[in-house]
Amino acid sequence: MYALKFDWNPITGIDIIGNFKLHFYSVMWIVAFMLGWYIMKRIFTKEKVSLDYLDPLFIYTVLATMIGARLGHVLFYQSELISQDFLSIFLPIRTKPTFELTGFQGLASHGAAIGIIIGMYLYRKKYTYKSMLWILDRVVISVASGAVFIRIGNFINSEIIGKVTESNFGVRFIQDFYYKSEIVKLTGIKNVQKAYDAVTDNPQFQNLLEAVPYRHPAQLYESFCYIFVFLILWFFYTKTTKKDRTGFLFGLFLVLLWTIRFFVEFVKEPQGDEYINWFGLNTGQWLSIPFVLMGIYFMFIYKPKKVVT
Repeated sequence: MYALKFDWNPITGIDIIGNFKLHFYSVMWIVAFMLGWYIMKRIFTKEKVSLDYLDPLFIYTVLATMIGARLGHVLFYQSELISQDFLSIFLPIRTKPTFELTGFQGLASHGAAIGIIIGMYLYRKKYTYKSMLWILDRVVISVASGAVFIRIGNFINSEIIGKVTESNFGVRFIQDFYYKSEIVKLTGIKNVQKAYDAVTDNPQFQNLLEAVPYRHPAQLYESFCYIFVFLILWFFYTKTTKKDRTGFLFGLFLVLLWTIRFFVEFVKEPQGDEYINWFGLNTGQWLSIPFVLMGIYFMFIYKPKKVVT
């Protein structure tokens, strides 16, 4: 079965005006946040919580996710930006080697998770209608649904790609760094763009392209698995009494999502220039382990304090 193997070379956005481009990756983030808002609205309505608290929750979640994801990527995978291109950490631009409007790129899910937890803590300090864990137990349902679309966005961008594979699920990411480096080797042309133009225009190189390997579509593996994370959380929330056990849904989310992330990392290429490989485990896997352990704690050990009346 080779029908599932294909080359992936999509347009990643639409030119609007000047250097401004609507990136499909950004659209996936918008879809994720809007779907999350709708799910939380249903939850608030179901539990008779005032919708006045919903929009502030949405704003806190968006800011916490984006800031946490960006800072997480810089700290865990690309810390050289702190000294080399500081403005690009916080703004959707690149200043070196030339100025470019890039959109927000380089977002780490581990950083997003930490950011959301901190964001919900700050939100709870201002809005005290429910406990922080009550909020987290429900927010993670929205987060799980959004993760599905974020990984689709990564696939559109040909980023966070998988390792070389001979399986029937292989994809050749035409726009990816690894693909371009293979083209440079095949043609002997050092300039990446000239090498790419050469294989596009010269039939001599077309046969050589068959030597470029296929890779795991790791983004789609994650996206598919996250659908089940969302469905499992939604089932426990709507069909069982676990939603009343403080911290359980939050813990279940941590265990499910980060276990998936841990195992998918085995078929991913390392991310960033500063990655680790201790005992055969990479940066993403080591960062996932504490979240899984935290999830187990909230599922099976944590006991909420009883309110003394």
